[in-house]
Amino acid sequence: MTTTDLPDTVDPAPGPALIRTLGGESYTSPAIFEAEQEHVFEAMWFCAVRAGDLAHPGAFRKIQVGRESVLVVRGRDHELRAFLNVCRHRGAMLCTEDEGQVRRNLRCPYHAWTYGLDGKLVAAPNMASLKDASGRDIDRVEFGLVPVALREWLGYAWVCLADDPPSFEAEVMGAITERLGDPTAIDNYRIDQLEVGRRVVYDVAANWKLIVENFMECYHCATIHPELTEVLPEFKDGLAAQYFVGHGAEFGSDVSGFTIDGSAGFETLPGVAPEQDRKYYAITVRPTVFVNLVPDHIIFHRMYPMAHDRTIVECDWLYTEDVIAEGRDVSRSVELFHRVNEQDFDACERTQPAMSSRAYRHGGVLVPAEHHIAEFHNWIVGKLGNSGNEGGE
Repeated sequence: MTTTDLPDTVDPAPGPALIRTLGGESYTSPAIFEAEQEHVFEAMWFCAVRAGDLAHPGAFRKIQVGRESVLVVRGRDHELRAFLNVCRHRGAMLCTEDEGQVRRNLRCPYHAWTYGLDGKLVAAPNMASLKDASGRDIDRVEFGLVPVALREWLGYAWVCLADDPPSFEAEVMGAITERLGDPTAIDNYRIDQLEVGRRVVYDVAANWKLIVENFMECYHCATIHPELTEVLPEFKDGLAAQYFVGHGAEFGSDVSGFTIDGSAGFETLPGVAPEQDRKYYAITVRPTVFVNLVPDHIIFHRMYPMAHDRTIVECDWLYTEDVIAEGRDVSRSVELFHRVNEQDFDACERTQPAMSSRAYRHGGVLVPAEHHIAEFHNWIVGKLGNSGNEGGE
């Protein structure tokens, strides 16, 4: 398929018509996934790790961003930094463990080139005799680890591999403002001050876009989410909260909290405004983050697309420091969205094999309640441009 075969953009405005989706190849082609790695994951801000997970100097975590392995490291000055996980000598992977703790330095196990937590080269065998191409002593910064742009927000470290990163304020903060309709609304939840009460990692045998599309719509909610629709009865009508700017889905009149049985949860987060109480807000931050706001805790999803048909999803349930310190039981609130996750990911895994069917060669359709997904499809086609083969006909 050539670029001339890409679909024209479609009008995502609500209406009675069925709208064509992306074609099945968009979810099954390794070539398209490689283009997404380059033009989406490696070009945009990517949520990497909860900053609190790297609490002490020398703590590190290895993550996959597109085609690159990235290290996020807590420095001796307590600042977070990110580097490509590649030794500058002969290209060995510096750290193979997913996470860990070092005392002072990062040492390549191949030839023992050693780097400080700030990325500078600090030691190498026979280093005193090593010269650069001009015969000078090697520059410890020039031959240090390759840095990656990093920003901290909402208690997470976000990284960007682009040489000239896009505006964090526009692309990340702006996405949340666009959804909530107020740039200060997210601040009320004080997410950076919360702590992880539970983390579940899901290995989903599905393309990352199927997971995004599923999260964006609620046409399926009445079918596969009985527990969620009991707590949020308006979801039975099939319109997702994300369909409307600033809209939060209200708890049912007999529901006390965002829990598996609708029983009371914890005290409302200190900054939550009265108009945000007893409401659920879902936010998509492209390309790989979902933020779920409820009055007493936050559910924060990060996706790590690993292949065209495999996505790791890491989900954090965040609570106030008091809830965690007192060892209070979070299981009822965790169980509600854990069950939602399992139901959603099962649906995505059911869908993935059919993407290669001739029945889906030209895609499926979006009903009116899903029309906002068309904008996501237009966005991904625009991101790939001449480099991708996204599309239906």
